[in-house]
Amino acid sequence: MNAIRATLAAALLTLAAPFTLARAEGETIKIGAVLPLTGGIAAFGMESKDGIELAVEEINAAGGVLGKKVEVLVEDDKGDPADTTNAVSKLINTDKVVALLGSVASSCTLAGAPVANSAKVPMVTHNSTNDKVTQVGEFIFRTCFIDSFQGATSAYVAAKIIKAKTAALITDVNSDYSKGLGEAFVAKFKELGGTITSEVSYQQNDVNFSSQLTKLKGTPADVVFIPGYYTEVALILKQAKQLKIGSVFLGADGWDDPKLLELAAEAADGTYIVTHYSPDQKSPEVEKLLKAYQAKFKRDPAVTDALAYDSMYVIADALKRAGKVDSLALRDALAATKDLKGATGTITINKERNADKAAIVLKVEGGKMKFVESVKP
Repeated sequence: MNAIRATLAAALLTLAAPFTLARAEGETIKIGAVLPLTGGIAAFGMESKDGIELAVEEINAAGGVLGKKVEVLVEDDKGDPADTTNAVSKLINTDKVVALLGSVASSCTLAGAPVANSAKVPMVTHNSTNDKVTQVGEFIFRTCFIDSFQGATSAYVAAKIIKAKTAALITDVNSDYSKGLGEAFVAKFKELGGTITSEVSYQQNDVNFSSQLTKLKGTPADVVFIPGYYTEVALILKQAKQLKIGSVFLGADGWDDPKLLELAAEAADGTYIVTHYSPDQKSPEVEKLLKAYQAKFKRDPAVTDALAYDSMYVIADALKRAGKVDSLALRDALAATKDLKGATGTITINKERNADKAAIVLKVEGGKMKFVESVKP
């Protein structure tokens, strides 16, 4: 998930108040987006905003949807569940949006989803992988894969690609995302014949991981799985390198941002990442996205960019098939999404309202995230 290129000071000035993307004259189709534009995971929110913005520009340039321009109203939830709830409520009750996109963190989406579901306004998250998200109700969808799949796939990578026999875990005790991934990893790794040597925890915004890493060093494991975000992961990797821990480190989509490489530097080399997307994949959709991002943002899209971009197209496609700007009709059309080709793969929404798709395995080598293979164990 990509680095924010503008300076933080400039970004904060720009994001000080809610704003809109592609505001058009006259009647528009209003869609709300709830994203962490400030706070600890702001990079993911900024990438999401860029992906949505590009998709909306393309959609409107092609004639819009049902003869109308699409307007996206963006609210900053700061990566805080309480702010997500407030933002969702505002977008539905004050701004009268027909659908919602977001949020990023599973804990945030889990907080906002009940509000959307009760109001019968479809909410599509592009990045919240916790299994419970879409279980909130029939109006909640996602275009990313789920934690049980991602965690099990990470265990498969540990056992079959890394060839690990033993594993340790470092999880964020207050994160639904981290805990869900960890549970799925443990279950699958044991099923594959592996042994869990130790499990330690931390909290978001922690900076000193010496006690956890010292414990891991005392019970060595072939692989250490860290289902967290790059902000803390980068610090863990650097401190693990200082302690000369020889395990292979493995993570999930929360690692997938160039910021990890900037912050962890050479400490990230040799690590593996299970994620949704790689620019190295060859498809017309990926090539189109890469070209458009270079033209507009002068950078390559990261995974969150790509997921948000695809999600905007999923909503637009469903609106077209619904044939009218109506939340109930849109819900039914979203549920019927099948074989929609996107930059992150071919998207089909299953009966649980989750995206059925493969995972991508990356390995960090020489300061770059390199494609290893696509897996769907």
